Amino acid sequence: PAKWKGRCELNGTACNNKLIGARSFNNAAMSRKGQKGEAPIDEDGHGTHTASTAAGAFVDDAEVLGNAKGTAAGMAPHAHLAIYKVCFGEDCPESDILAALDAAVEDGVDVISISLGLNEPPPFFNDSTAIGAFAAIQKGIFVSCSAGNFGPSDGSLVNGAPWILTVGASTIDRSIVATTVLGNGEEFEGESVFQPSDFSRTLLLLAFAGTNALCGNGSLNDIDFKGKVVLCERGGGIGRIAKGQEVKRVGGAAMILMNDEINGFSLSADVHTLPATHVSYAAGLKIKAYINSTLAPTATISFKGTIIGNSLSPAVASFSSRGPNLPSPGILKPDIIGPGVNILAAWPFPLDNSTISNLNFNIMSGTSMSCPHLSGIAALLKSSHPDWSPAAIKSAIMTSADTLNLENKPIVDETLQPANIFATGSGHVNPSRADDPGLVYDIQPDDYIPYLCGLGYSDREVGIIAHRTINCAERSSITEGDLNYPSFSVVLGSSETLTRTVTNVGEADSSYVAVVTAPKGVDVKVQPEKLYFSKANQKETYSVTFNRLENGNKTGEFAQGSLKWVSAKYTVTSPILAKFA
Repeated sequence: PAKWKGRCELNGTACNNKLIGARSFNNAAMSRKGQKGEAPIDEDGHGTHTASTAAGAFVDDAEVLGNAKGTAAGMAPHAHLAIYKVCFGEDCPESDILAALDAAVEDGVDVISISLGLNEPPPFFNDSTAIGAFAAIQKGIFVSCSAGNFGPSDGSLVNGAPWILTVGASTIDRSIVATTVLGNGEEFEGESVFQPSDFSRTLLLLAFAGTNALCGNGSLNDIDFKGKVVLCERGGGIGRIAKGQEVKRVGGAAMILMNDEINGFSLSADVHTLPATHVSYAAGLKIKAYINSTLAPTATISFKGTIIGNSLSPAVASFSSRGPNLPSPGILKPDIIGPGVNILAAWPFPLDNSTISNLNFNIMSGTSMSCPHLSGIAALLKSSHPDWSPAAIKSAIMTSADTLNLENKPIVDETLQPANIFATGSGHVNPSRADDPGLVYDIQPDDYIPYLCGLGYSDREVGIIAHRTINCAERSSITEGDLNYPSFSVVLGSSETLTRTVTNVGEADSSYVAVVTAPKGVDVKVQPEKLYFSKANQKETYSVTFNRLENGNKTGEFAQGSLKWVSAKYTVTSPILAKFA
């Protein structure tokens, strides 16, 4: 593109009109160890996988070990791509992240996709990603970040600044099925990418590793597992594939990996090193009960390949980090969920060393996978609506999201119960509806300054984020709830009134009526109850008053609901979260 100012730090012709930039930011390591910079080459696959998810071109005959066959494509397959490498091994220094974000802004990118995050959320003025992202949105650049993989515990979310799109992870409707078959005839569906065609359908002896059931490295030495199907438990800080490697090391024929209770029904299809299946916690308990019920328990695994049409999708993945958004609880996060479980995307090297191919793919799970889906969708929206601000694009994505799964029932989480708003945010992204949302909640970069002052940050702390001198005393601070955000998060001791302004980006002549689903124990009044528009880009303001009902909820509890603005053509939805003080 004519505006592009970036560069390629790869040798020779590695960059082209698709990959137009590749830079490495290794300043922290260089200054610490006196090393020279590393080339921006992907050493572990994560960057290749996420980049291709956002903007990979159409590739026919994609598959992983013969599964999930089809045409692969990123969300914005015709977009240019620039890569900024900031991780070196496990180390992703914050100074390098900030340097790369500044460079991306200078280079002239349109969307920044960040599949990185700290372990816990610092205040925004101590968060390099939040600081760098603020500089980006000041230049009209959209920033999308992973919510983190620390779910399902509450308050585990990172990258929650309101100028960032914070993305949780959901399942897709494709399963790569490996079914456990027990000697008593019971069957339990699980998943695995490795699906050997020659695995015996004959029942084999089934063993449980007892106190060593975590199947850590070297833990299975004491018992004879040769030729047996071994039941292992998830957890203990040991990777799922590593558990299978331990079973294989002691001569086990196959592994059944059962979830721990916290991960419930959330499964991953992995590239295991032996015949294996990953089953739910509930299935695992039944398999254990069967083992204890007979002297010679037997089992096998029936590999059924790729099956499309899981009607419970999209469901929130157990690992997807949850709100509340600790640095700013009055901003509901995550904003959105998108595909992040068992995602097929490009991979820089062959999975099995026997095949040398230029067409390598892998299946991975994480909010690292969901974030680039949303980044690519944001690129499509920006292309379709070049005049929209980052906040307008974000609003369009949030207010048009799906809250129902393929069965037309509320989206569930890893317990198979309806997921709460701290798991789903606004819901699951619906790209085509986001392209024509009707109304948007716009926010200009300067609008965040009174909000930051209102968080109680000092002038210096706000200045770090704003990249200029700020005097909060000269500005009227606003509460978190008064930021023109497309969702509502209120703490109810007494009454609270919040104001919002919507911009008409739909049909010029249109009217909307407010439809409220009040959180349990809360009275919600919208003023006015109807909005009338006569031209494009016209703005209208409304207020929402929240009152706690006399016989309402107990202190410390949460309740959720929604506000929908409904016209003949559009439904513009904002989630409501109420906490009782």
